[in-house]
Amino acid sequence: RELIIGDRQTGKTSIAIDTIINQRSNFETGDPVYCIYVAIGQKGSTVAAAVQTLKEYGAMDYTVVVAANGADPAAMRYYAPFTGTAIGEYFRDTGRNALVVFDDLSKQAVAYREVSLILRRPSGREAYPGDIFYLHSRLLERAARIISQEEMAVQMNDLPESLRGKVKGGGSLTALPIIET
Repeated sequence: RELIIGDRQTGKTSIAIDTIINQRSNFETGDPVYCIYVAIGQKGSTVAAAVQTLKEYGAMDYTVVVAANGADPAAMRYYAPFTGTAIGEYFRDTGRNALVVFDDLSKQAVAYREVSLILRRPSGREAYPGDIFYLHSRLLERAARIISQEEMAVQMNDLPESLRGKVKGGGSLTALPIIET
């Protein structure tokens, strides 16, 4: 887990997109790192430009894009990072390496604040719900490396029956969150 933090228009997204593009050599050598780009609260044109850049460099062969635009409901912007993480966990749990980029989690915090206000939950620090830090830490803690012993991985308690035969162990999920200051 590595945080990219900075002000508006300072190239945070460019760093993340370059990181995805640089996984191309791994893909070509047969050891791919599957990438998940989660765009939260971005303009549709911004997401389209990022996807076009990924297409130009051939990165869409190993990349999944999850987009919850700024015009989408707050609930969709809230759930987008969880969706991207679930996709990454599938790759990890089946013995593959994955990278998930959250662009950007501060917009998910705003969406969570909107949902919490609708639900009449008390606000905390800087008008955000008090559990926003717990929410983000819980999300980022899901990025991990799975043990490589197959017999241990198959015995995981919460693994759905449909995946039991597919679990290989040894996969990893790396999270690259972006936060705007």
